[in-house]
Amino acid sequence: MQEAKWILEGKEFFTKEGAFVKWYDHKFFLLIHNGKKFHGELIEDGSESQKLSIKINHRVFELKRKGELDSLISSLGLDKPKVRKMKELNSPMPGRVLQFFVSVGDEVNLGDNLLSLEAMKMENILKAEGIGKVKSVQVTAGDVVDKGAALIEFE
Repeated sequence: MQEAKWILEGKEFFTKEGAFVKWYDHKFFLLIHNGKKFHGELIEDGSESQKLSIKINHRVFELKRKGELDSLISSLGLDKPKVRKMKELNSPMPGRVLQFFVSVGDEVNLGDNLLSLEAMKMENILKAEGIGKVKSVQVTAGDVVDKGAALIEFE
């Protein structure tokens, strides 16, 4: 019997025997593996890209069948997400700078909170859209800035 390669929750594993699946309808199923029964639900069907999102016993799993193309893509290093290096953070809108969450010399990663900007009586948290190291802070807390104003410079 041919060995199948799978990726479950980011970890690779191999099966020879497989599992038995009995479908109740288009969404709910019974999975029998090594004599154990699990009730499941199909959350997202990405079968064209060989990916499934399923829920078994109240846990959600991302399941993907690994193919020859996946091995080639991985060996070329093309499966790693590209993260851009930030140069400058500009104000997306006019407003008042309330507080900073970073200071000069801090390393920032994608999604890190950088500063709080009040605009139209609402507080907006500006987050990092890439990676970088804070080189300088161009404004201070309490400053009123225009749209496009330089707020933080990165190395």
